[in-house]
Amino acid sequence: MNFPEEGNKDQLTTHKTHNLQTYLHAQTLNNQALKDRKILKLRIPIVNIIGSPITALPLNAQIKTILEWASNYESKVVCVANVHMLVEAYLCSEFSLVLKNADLVAPDGMPLIWMMKLMGVHRQDRVAGMDIILSLSQLAPQRNVNVFFLGSQEVILQKIKVKLEQEFPHLKIAGMEPLPFRPLTPTEDEVIIQKINASGAGVVLVSLGCPKQEYWMDQHKEKIKAVMIGLGGAFPVFVGIHRRAPFWMRNLGLEWFYRLIQEPQRLWLRYWNTIPLFLWLALRQLLNSVFSIRRVRIQVERRQSPNDRNQNR
Repeated sequence: MNFPEEGNKDQLTTHKTHNLQTYLHAQTLNNQALKDRKILKLRIPIVNIIGSPITALPLNAQIKTILEWASNYESKVVCVANVHMLVEAYLCSEFSLVLKNADLVAPDGMPLIWMMKLMGVHRQDRVAGMDIILSLSQLAPQRNVNVFFLGSQEVILQKIKVKLEQEFPHLKIAGMEPLPFRPLTPTEDEVIIQKINASGAGVVLVSLGCPKQEYWMDQHKEKIKAVMIGLGGAFPVFVGIHRRAPFWMRNLGLEWFYRLIQEPQRLWLRYWNTIPLFLWLALRQLLNSVFSIRRVRIQVERRQSPNDRNQNR
């Protein structure tokens, strides 16, 4: 048996020590990165609306956050929430967890904005899917962020490509991929993941409809190295297949009615099942909030001495 010489022993010990130091340094950096992400998420203000966390940031701030993540190829989930989505989350605990795990839940729809303003977020504006597409198309080239379009139909994707090339020639389209209505096989799913990651996309705009697209994004977090944004029916509106409501109707919260006129067979049952329930849940939440504040004030007054009460008066 050959024993190592003393010099070799020292070299081996030094080599092991160096590897251990490198490993510990890498672990420290990784832990710090995780802490930074948690701190960033904690800094993002949220408001609870009928049990779901809604991001309380204006459109410009949310776009800035998305582009910051995208420029670093961070795997993030952005849900664009409306009344339908919040009612779905209220009725389904599994879907509720998807929204709670999302990195941003943007408020789309005036009922959410009104709720937020009544709860103290007075400067909140609407963060609609169409506005996200337009903002990213304009600002993404400035951050060298490429955009991938996933879902919808081939004909719609081709119209999006033509429109973007005309109106936003500097935007780099990383790829476009329609998906079948059936669930993907594991092999097909892996092909999609590799295609997106290899494309250099920093943002993936997903159009599969709610709640399918939110489940899909949640399942692919950490697999796809990009910011995934669920945009639902924004693709057909963007290319003019469906018309967007006039500004005054959007501002009055009547966009749902404008969409209902265009697609009555698809939307009437959804609105019938969601709008009345949302109004009831929102009213109950606001009333509970008012009564809770009153109860706290009464408890504080009871604890105060008579002298303190007189001073407050």
